[in-house]
Parts: sequence; structure tokens; C-alpha cells
Amino acid sequence: MAIDTNQIINGAEARMSSAITYLDDELARIRAGKANPKILDNVRVPYYGTMTPLASVASINTPDAKTLLITPWERTLIKEIERAILNSDVGITPENNGEVIRLGIPPLTEERRRHLAKQAKQEAENAKISVRNARREIIETLKKSVKDGVPEDVEKDAEEKVQKIHDRFIRKIDELYAAKEKEIMTV
Repeated sequence: MAIDTNQIINGAEARMSSAITYLDDELARIRAGKANPKILDNVRVPYYGTMTPLASVASINTPDAKTLLITPWERTLIKEIERAILNSDVGITPENNGEVIRLGIPPLTEERRRHLAKQAKQEAENAKISVRNARREIIETLKKSVKDGVPEDVEKDAEEKVQKIHDRFIRKIDELYAAKEKEIMTV
């Protein structure tokens, strides 16, 4: 059975791409002074005995850059949603008028900005580790493929392709982090 190095390379690219997707999601959850519904992604609300994501029991809108508006689909949930937000790590006190919940996004302090930038850097570093691990595992697979009959020059070419893909994804991670850091540090 011949081993297809292109298939191995495509697998590597898919794994590295999923690291970028994950990083993108994690960075979107980091509050940067602008209202973004993704900061509520980790908030869970008790709904008929099950802890349910907030987005599944209410609509979340951004009427302006500094406000999130949460409209529960069942009015009886408003107190539960308010409690869930207070108990979460969002760090914003909700305003409840009986029909909707408003979250006013406060301006970030310098210290908080630094903390969020550090958090973003850690997420970027985790993504880089994931990409490097994928590269290492794929190169090991390619080296083993030589024993299974793949010519050495084909294996070396495949290694070079994997390295180029790795470098491209590391650059992309750096770009995502730089953009998020700029967004966080911009007052």
C-alpha cells in the first residue's frame, strides 16, 4: 500500500487551520472595549433543569458600540439570565428593566487592557504550540513513511511543504494577535 504524502500534508494543513479557527473564537471572547455578543458565549442559564447557553434562550443584539441588549424569549427567564451574567466572568453588571437586560460596556482601565493583552498573547501562544505539535507529528509520520516505501527525496519535499505551511500559519497567528492587541490597547 503506497502512502500518499499529499494526503498527509493536507491533514497537517487541516489541523493547523483548526488551531487558527479556535484562536479566532477565543480572541473574539476577549472583551476589547467594544460590545461583542461573543463575550457572553460562556454564560449558561438554567432552563428547564439544564444549563443552556445564553444565546439559546435569548436574542443578543448590539444597538451601539458600547451596549449589549439581551431579550429573553421567555420573560420568566429574565432573573435567571441576570443572575447568570452576575455569576460569570464577564465582569459587567446587568441592568434589568423587566423586559430586556442591558449591558453597558465600560471603558477599560490601562491595567485591564494590559491584562487582556496578556490573555490574548497566551491564547496566541497556545495556538502556536498546537501548530508546532501538528508539524512535529506530521514530520514523524513522513519519516516513518520512508520505511514503508516512500522515496527519501519525496519525504524531504513533503517535509519542506509542511514547514512552509507551518510558517504561514505562525504568521497568521502573529497577525491575529497583533490586530487583537491593537484593538485592546486602542483607547
